[in-house]
Amino acid sequence: MSDLSARRADFPILEREVNGKPLVYLDSAATTQKPRSVLEAMDSYYTRSNANVHRGAHTLAAEATDLYETARIKVAGLIGASPSQLVFTRGTTTSLNHVAYG
Repeated sequence: MSDLSARRADFPILEREVNGKPLVYLDSAATTQKPRSVLEAMDSYYTRSNANVHRGAHTLAAEATDLYETARIKVAGLIGASPSQLVFTRGTTTSLNHVAYG
């Protein structure tokens, strides 16, 4: 299996055909397709731990907050930052507006 074939295999949606040809998705500025591992993690979260983060003391809120903060630590380590330097936003436009306008 070529490296490209291996990468495509990570994305279930790319198993589709459109007009008899393998799907090619080039609109990633609007939304990106998710690899199987992300879809599985999202499914697990939404079926087992879905709750507001930092907004409650009940079990689900505590679990969701734990998962959220663990993700912050992992991303910070990946990019060489401290967790306190990392801000999650809803998307690139919001992030760029924070940088541009403070």
